[in-house]
Amino acid sequence: MSVDTMGDFLTAIRNALMVSKRTVIVPFSNMRFGVAQVLKEEGYIRDFKKAVGERNRSFLELYLKYVGGESVIHEIKRISRPGRRHYSGLKGVTPVIGGLGISILSTNQGIIADKQARKMSVGGEVICHVW
Repeated sequence: MSVDTMGDFLTAIRNALMVSKRTVIVPFSNMRFGVAQVLKEEGYIRDFKKAVGERNRSFLELYLKYVGGESVIHEIKRISRPGRRHYSGLKGVTPVIGGLGISILSTNQGIIADKQARKMSVGGEVICHVW
């Protein structure tokens, strides 16, 4: 059993993409919900929904996005880990691959993409990079 629930979430997405699955189901948490919301807003997934399964356990179902048979997400990489947190101030939030990708941050304003963090002039914990 892993303590890094966000790492497990990103690995589930990565594994589903490698076998070209259309959906992936993961246990629900507010942090995962926030990351899924950012991925949808930025166009990396088609949609997601919260559902209740057996024994009243909530889960998230993510609908992955493919264009021409190729995944929109080429790589999703965990940055801040439980053993090594990575915090970044406003100036430290750099574009991923020259602005083609995004960083997802956990800030005092919620979970947001790096572009929105620059607009709001906030920094925070860098959760992952997606491109």
